[in-house]
Amino acid sequence: MKALISLILLLFIFIGFSQDRSKSDRIPTNNGDLVVQPVLHGTVVFTWNDQTIYVDPYGGAEAFAGLEDPDLILITDIHGDHLNMKTLEAINTAGAQLFVPQAVMDKLPELMKSKASVVGNGENTDYSNINIAAIPMYNLPDDATSRHKKGRGNGYVLTVGGKRVYLSGDTEDIPEMRALKNIDVAFVCMNLPYTMDIKQASSAVSEFKPKIVYPYHYRGSGGLSDVEGFKLLVNKMSPEVEVRLRNWYPGK
Repeated sequence: MKALISLILLLFIFIGFSQDRSKSDRIPTNNGDLVVQPVLHGTVVFTWNDQTIYVDPYGGAEAFAGLEDPDLILITDIHGDHLNMKTLEAINTAGAQLFVPQAVMDKLPELMKSKASVVGNGENTDYSNINIAAIPMYNLPDDATSRHKKGRGNGYVLTVGGKRVYLSGDTEDIPEMRALKNIDVAFVCMNLPYTMDIKQASSAVSEFKPKIVYPYHYRGSGGLSDVEGFKLLVNKMSPEVEVRLRNWYPGK
């Protein structure tokens, strides 16, 4: 009886999270749609060409209720909202390949290391017709006080069906982000004091001009960032950039 009650409670948690979650978006590529599913904080799930990609899985198994198990997992950094071992151990990673920076690889348990490959800043690799390019993510100034030092973590640019998708990871308004070219879809963080504010984020976005931008990873020490304000700033500076606001914090 206790087992049955626990199962029912777990089912309600799963259903509740699924209902709270933003609906997925579809972005056309030259080989089918790229499905974008916001999950939680800096976590996003992509589905394309029968491949399911988890980025920075976080939030426990319940955060992924109703979603396919991952074929590919990308992790950006060592902090617990990116490298979350509780979540990695809770989800089904039996068929997954991980791509991670060296600092993350160093923290993985041996069994997980056997599924992982290191890709560092400036390197790229291919997985099942998806190109994965690792680019810098870091705070300014890049000194001993930095929460995210250059070279430790990765932002990523994925090329999926001819579309270029940028994932900022935890970064500030860095030159490498401003120098990005031909980005179709961008996921840009904005949470003080860990990354940047909406003014920095909107200024950078208005320089590299992705076709679509999603603000994500926007919970900081003061609560949730003003993503509506971010949208207004981008609309003013670069009206050709489509800002998509989605719910990255179910239940909030």
